Amino acid sequence: GAAGGPGELARLQPTEAMTLGTAITLIFGTFSSGGTQSTNWTRFARSGQHAILAALLAFGFGNGLMLLAGALGALVYQQPDIVQVLVLQGLATLGIAMLFLNIWTTQDNTIYNFSVAGCDLLRSSERRRITLIGALLGTLLGLARIDLYLVPFLLVLGTLIPPIGGVILADFRYRWRGCYPALAEVRLPACNWAGLGAYALAVAVAFTSPGVAPVNGILAAAVGYVLLHFGLERLGLVRREPPPAAAGEA
Repeated sequence: GAAGGPGELARLQPTEAMTLGTAITLIFGTFSSGGTQSTNWTRFARSGQHAILAALLAFGFGNGLMLLAGALGALVYQQPDIVQVLVLQGLATLGIAMLFLNIWTTQDNTIYNFSVAGCDLLRSSERRRITLIGALLGTLLGLARIDLYLVPFLLVLGTLIPPIGGVILADFRYRWRGCYPALAEVRLPACNWAGLGAYALAVAVAFTSPGVAPVNGILAAAVGYVLLHFGLERLGLVRREPPPAAAGEA
């Protein structure tokens, strides 16, 4: 309504511009962390099909709707915060309800991811304590108005996180030949040096190369992992898993 109808909305022009690469990196930043860690909660799905469907709905429809709402709010009201847009439209109650629902449905996954990653990093079973530490850090960052640095933060996320996905994909397809074994049946190394090396290389490529940083990072991570793992294989430091059929015959 405030835009004057669909025709007037189509004629509105943004007051600021950004490059295509920056725009794509920002979009990656909005969901790259959650997308990379989504297996932390999709593993609770009843089947693989349910997990895939949930991920498609969340990152395809849900995240897309969020970006569209933010873009329209910024274009019409110069305010990307959907809650503030609702307040400007006289829908303060709905805006407050949306704020609480958004925090509830988003931060439960975020704090769960923090606790899982923290316990794994510290080799600790004190999940409650680590969860409280994560909640405290998040609260302090919120009080410090980290939201004022949202765009630089999303750019950093869109550059640093996607290479992790490249390493995971390459590890799955190259080292494990597309078939992960049961966790109880495999001995994992204390440190995946090929993965760490490929990630460091990919981050450097993403920050310094022209084009779209997250895409460059994913490609560099995948290629780097295969090359580094192959080199470590030749040195006898790691081994590539045999194909599933061969493993079963053995």
